[in-house]
This record gives sequence, C-alpha cells and structure tokens, in this order.
Amino acid sequence: MTERPAQRVPNRQLSALIAEAGFSNAGLARRVDQLGLEHGLDLRYDKTSVTRWLRGQQPRGTTPALIAEVFTRRLGRRLSAQDLGLDACAPVYAGLEFAATPEEAVDIASGLWRKDSGSHAELRKIAFTPAGLVVPSRDWLIGRADERVGRGAEQAATRVPEQSRPLPGRASVPRQRQIDRGPGQRVTGGDIAALRSVGELFRTLDHAYGGGHARQALVRYLEHEAEPMLRGTYGEATGRRLFSAAADLTRLAGWTSYDIAAHGLAQRYFVQALRLAQAAGDRPYGAYVLITMSQQAVYLGHGREAVQLARVAQQGVGSGPPAVVQALLHSAEARGHAVLGEVRASTASLVRAERALGAARPGDDVPHWARDYDEAQLADEFGHCHRDLQQYRASAQHAERSLQLRAPSYARSRLFCRVVLASARLGLGELDQACALGAEAAQQAMEMRSVRAVEYVRDFERRLEPYRDASAVRTYRDRVAALS
Repeated sequence: MTERPAQRVPNRQLSALIAEAGFSNAGLARRVDQLGLEHGLDLRYDKTSVTRWLRGQQPRGTTPALIAEVFTRRLGRRLSAQDLGLDACAPVYAGLEFAATPEEAVDIASGLWRKDSGSHAELRKIAFTPAGLVVPSRDWLIGRADERVGRGAEQAATRVPEQSRPLPGRASVPRQRQIDRGPGQRVTGGDIAALRSVGELFRTLDHAYGGGHARQALVRYLEHEAEPMLRGTYGEATGRRLFSAAADLTRLAGWTSYDIAAHGLAQRYFVQALRLAQAAGDRPYGAYVLITMSQQAVYLGHGREAVQLARVAQQGVGSGPPAVVQALLHSAEARGHAVLGEVRASTASLVRAERALGAARPGDDVPHWARDYDEAQLADEFGHCHRDLQQYRASAQHAERSLQLRAPSYARSRLFCRVVLASARLGLGELDQACALGAEAAQQAMEMRSVRAVEYVRDFERRLEPYRDASAVRTYRDRVAALS
C-alpha cells in the first residue's frame, strides 16, 4: 500500500494505545490485515508499516477506520481514527456507530437518508460487516434512557449541517457548508399519525411487491418529511412518539434495502433505527430492530451473530413483553441455531416460541409491529428451521400449514415458504412436486422487485443440480426460461 507524505511528527496517541492494548507492531499489522480481509481488502501491512505510522505517516483510504476498529475490539470501547492520531478516512463504518445523544442520532440518520435519496450509488454497495453488530447491540443493552428529547424554539434555532456531520471515524465525509434553520415546525399529533400511516402504506407495498418497489420514495419521505419534524419543536411526550415513528420508518428503509441485497446499507439503517428507538424510550421496539438484524444475519449465513442478537433482544426486554413478542424473540433465536446446525438448541427455542404464542390472548396489548406474528408466521419459522436442519418431513408439514394460513397479501412471505416447501419435497425425493412448486415460486419472483425472492429460487435451483438430468428438472428449466 502506498502512503501519502506526512510531516514526521511522532504519533504519541497511537503509541499509547498500542501499549495499552498490548500489541506488538507485527501483531497490530496482522490484525489490520485480517480485518481488511473481512472487507475484501488485501492490505499486506507488516511491522515496518506500523513503525511508519508511529513516526507520523498517515495510512490512506479505509485503513484508519480499520485500525480504529482493531483497537475498539481489543479495548472494548469505541475509538475513532482521530483518537489514534490518524487523519479522516473513507466511511467504511459510517452509520454503524451508536450515537451518544438524540441530536447526534438525528444527524447520523438524516445523513443516511440524504445520501441514499441522492445519486450516491456507492452507498448501496457498502459491505455488510459482522463486526459492526457488536458495539451497537452492546450499547443498546447497557445504555440508559435519554433524559431529554424535547426541543424548544431556542434549541431548534441552531445551525445544522446541510450534509450530515462526519460519521465514523467522526470525520469520514467532508464538512459541507452550513445552512441556517429557523425554530422549525411545531410537531403535532397529526404529524406523527401521518408518519405512522405512511409506514403502514410502505409496509403493505413491501409485503406484496418487494422492497425495491417503493424504497426510494420511502427514503425521500424520510428526508423531506421526517427530518424537518425531528429538527422541529416538540415537548417530551410528543418527542418520544416522534422518535418512535422515525425509528419505525428507518427500520423499514433498512428492511427494503435488505430485500434488494444492499446489505451494508441495510445494516446501517438498522443500527440507526435502534438508536432512534432508544431515544423514543421504546425498549420493545429496540428488541424488534435487533430481531430484524438477526434475520439479516441468518440470511447471510452468520448464525452465531444471529443467535447473539436474538439473545441480546431477549435480555433487553426481560419477561415483560406480550406473549406474541416473546414468541417472535424465541423463533429468531431458533433460526440462528438452525443455520449453525444446532438441532437441540433450535428445537428448544422453537418450543419456547410455540408455548409463548399459545399463551397469547385476544385482549393482549400487542404493539403494531408484532400483530403480524401469528400461527402462519410461526409455522413458517418451523419450516425454515427444519429445512436448515435437513429434517425435511417436518419442514414440509409446517410449510404447508403456513401456506394454508397466510393471507394472499403477504405475497413475498408466501413465495419464501413455497420455496422452503419445494426444498423439503426435494429432500424427501419427491422431485415432480418440488419442481412444480419451484416453478410457481420462480414465476412469482419475476413479478416482484425483491432480490431475496430471486435468491430463494436460485438456492432451490442449486439444490436441483444433482438431479439436472431428470425429466422433471428439464421441464422446470424450460418453464423458467420461458418466463424471461
């Protein structure tokens, strides 16, 4: 790697942190290289590279952020490039930090909305990083509720950056010119009701047509409607409700990003939704965001992280949530164990989920985001888990039950379940039925803007490879080819 010229001023901050962490120069270089590999970077630093940094040379590109993350992992506290005496760097971790204050959370989240609604296509190419799950989930778990979120006229009449202020390591994007905002609009109950209604609208579109259908419209709505409200004026009670609605929309922006395979961007939305939920004082919703993050980790094959996120969510809300919420938390953990092939642990979590859902009563005060979790969803989770554990007969039984119970409006979920059923039939040697189900799913996937839907079908097709010469498979491929 080529280093840019720098004044040879010894970097005493980096030296002190190396001593505190107990690293040798070679050990630090090795850890930076290993972290780089997680991001697809072949860095090849060595002890001589670290010596140059200590003498004052500045590493280029994303390296300062990677060095800061190495120390963050080692020392257990968030460190930025500037804390190490290093210059600003490319925003590899932009959006992954858990803000210290509600004001900072608004700055970071609104920065994501603005960049995503513009022409920043590279934002949708940022890689997912499992390491980025650790600090936010820990900070949410041990963090205290914000004492104040309300904004009076005197607080709102401040200078606000046109672009979000720098994200990790705190100076990773250029500072843009400042614009003056007046006291800002006074937020009313009607404003918050509108945010909630918009969320329901976009959720319905997502279920039926996929995340890519109206994702950009949602992001623009966040930028042009939600941000001015968050920077407006409101009292404490209204502010909590406002942050709760903003958290819900931000999670949904992450969910739709996840559905189009913009996984790094989705991860950042989820982290910021988690922080906004904390500002709202809504602990159960924060747990729901963690479950969403766990579901993404399952999809990407990070079973251990998925289990940890589900357990943090459970620990964070304790035994107080409604039975439906408890069922959701346990089934998410089951999915993580199933990806890891942990039969007993997955089965135990599924049993807890089933027991919790069985304890639910019609009069329970269930939050809006958990009302979709019902017998159909639980059967779907069972079907996925048993498929991943190669228990195909049980998987088929539960997938069929889910399809019988699930409403047609949940088109994408039904597609996923149909593919699970196809895979289970294939595992049972029922090739004709498997191919017929797979062909139905492939046709539905063509009608959606959902990369996940396409990937589910492709996963099924990979499972078909050992049978590629069978007549049923040839018929399947002909049917699918005719769709394009």
